[in-house]
Amino acid sequence: MNKINTVIVVLIISFFSCSPKKESTYITIENTLNKERAYETVELTADFLKVKDLSLVGIKNNETNTLELTQLVDNDGDGMGDQLLFQPKIAANTKKTFEIVTITSEESSKTENLCFSRFVPERTDDYTWENNKVAFRIFGPTAQKMKEDGVAGGTLSSGVDAWLKKVEYPIINKWYKKELETAGTYHEDNGEGLDNFHVGVSRGVGGIAVKKDTTYYISKNYTKWKTITTGPLRTSFYVEYESWDAGGKLIKESRIISLDLGSNLSKFEINIEGSNTISAGLTLHEKDGVVTSNENNNWVSYWQPHGSSELGTAIIAAPNTFVGYDKYDTETIDLSNAYAHLKVIDNKVVYYAGFGWKESKQFNNQIEWQQYLDTFSQNIQNPLLVSFVKK
Repeated sequence: MNKINTVIVVLIISFFSCSPKKESTYITIENTLNKERAYETVELTADFLKVKDLSLVGIKNNETNTLELTQLVDNDGDGMGDQLLFQPKIAANTKKTFEIVTITSEESSKTENLCFSRFVPERTDDYTWENNKVAFRIFGPTAQKMKEDGVAGGTLSSGVDAWLKKVEYPIINKWYKKELETAGTYHEDNGEGLDNFHVGVSRGVGGIAVKKDTTYYISKNYTKWKTITTGPLRTSFYVEYESWDAGGKLIKESRIISLDLGSNLSKFEINIEGSNTISAGLTLHEKDGVVTSNENNNWVSYWQPHGSSELGTAIIAAPNTFVGYDKYDTETIDLSNAYAHLKVIDNKVVYYAGFGWKESKQFNNQIEWQQYLDTFSQNIQNPLLVSFVKK
């Protein structure tokens, strides 16, 4: 090689060796508890990941060389994704690193929407939601007016109804079609579960009340609704209530309810004016069950016989929110409830409410249900720690 060629080669090598390498970005998820964590949703924002468009972001598991299942959520309805969700599996007392990569639309997560919700105009105006474990519904203004006008089929209740499913696939559309378009009914179990949970004017599974002196005051049906998201990892929606009286206090209330994959408990984010505390309730039905509470783990539960099976319901809150609980027993039909008393902070309160049905094979007894509640509470108090890293 002549002298000129040798110089050129040296210059080329020097150029590439001195050129800055493109930095890769990662997130590290830390589990500080002495147990494996799964089915917990991590929420990532564009600011945190230092990107402009979350729709182009993928989360790569370098151990398996695969993309994690994600869901993009537009919380404010402006057409742009505000959060990217995923559910990592993290071993006890460990950290796990995931690479942030750029993806195309063809590479984005495409899977069945196990977390689903919708407004149901064909059945007055229910709003119903579900995941792979549980399903719920609440009732709207048409159902309220029908009840007040004496029209058959109406429902006057701000309680939360439980649909007892025992399959992991979606059942909402199927059950409504069965009830409204065929000779069958969702009040009978044909292998998927059924609706045999009575709500009435009770609090059902997590409806709220405001207590003044010894009386619990409750609202009527929701008046407005808006679906925020459905998908493989989360469904969420907004509902609003007409202002209501609580013993001379005017209560203004709206809420965002969400349900994540793998969870038996919906998250209730209540925005409320007019009271410094609220009480979230669980109906006592025939009063033949047992009310229990773990005030260290901030939950109250009701375990009861239910048909030929058994059913557990519960409310869980954070330590700075959970004030205590009360078993309210009255002769007035449907008004006996177990209440979790919750502190309102800056006009907001967050709690979780849901159920476990023995027939679904998720929980065999009350002990297993309470263990689930303890674990859920510990996870709330010790969230997964997320760090952004450049390498």
